[in-house]
Amino acid sequence: MHILLVEDDAAMRASLERALTRRGMQVSLCADGLHAASQWHSLQPDAVVLDLSLPGRDGLQVLESMRTQNVMTPVLILTARGTVGDRVLGLNAGADDYLAKPFDLDELEARLRALVRRSPSSSLSLPASHETVFGTLRLDRSSGAIYHLGELLDFTPRERALMQALLARPGQALAKERLYELVFPGEIDVKYEAIEVVVYRLRKKLAGTGIDLVTLRGLGYLLKLAPTSTQP
Repeated sequence: MHILLVEDDAAMRASLERALTRRGMQVSLCADGLHAASQWHSLQPDAVVLDLSLPGRDGLQVLESMRTQNVMTPVLILTARGTVGDRVLGLNAGADDYLAKPFDLDELEARLRALVRRSPSSSLSLPASHETVFGTLRLDRSSGAIYHLGELLDFTPRERALMQALLARPGQALAKERLYELVFPGEIDVKYEAIEVVVYRLRKKLAGTGIDLVTLRGLGYLLKLAPTSTQP
């Protein structure tokens, strides 16, 4: 597992690099917000550990910029800002999980492995090819972007996470509980019914694409070709 650690505190950075390396991870380092995006793009890590209080550019700004560019690498925010408000800001900006300092190294490792394992764009979840094509939709694995007839679809991070999971196995149902883990990782205060809201919004955005998002009672959700469409 390749981790990009963006942390400005030199002692914390060195300590985490040693600890994660001992646990079998490859760790790349970045000390400020100005260079975080370029390293993120060039290294294409499996996950990013991102501090919020960074010199040059705030961690939230870095995260929002990357999500705007449809870079959907799993992100764990690691920061001394431990209030509920800060946690909500981070998650709304596109973070997948949040761990406040001080923290336990075993918990950090477990959370990182869970994020990568659950990520629809990881090798554990998607086929080996660089793209997944279903009907008129195309998922670019490298960026996480989803296209309809070559046009980029405008999805929120949660909508995109759900679509990536469904496109990984088109025509096969995914349980609501599994989708909850992928769309709301670590958000224990969010009810399972929140998935239904994301599904409702996705159905509206998929209208006219020739793809239906279907609910199967007791089984979950799946994508299938609309009756009038044909798959290339």
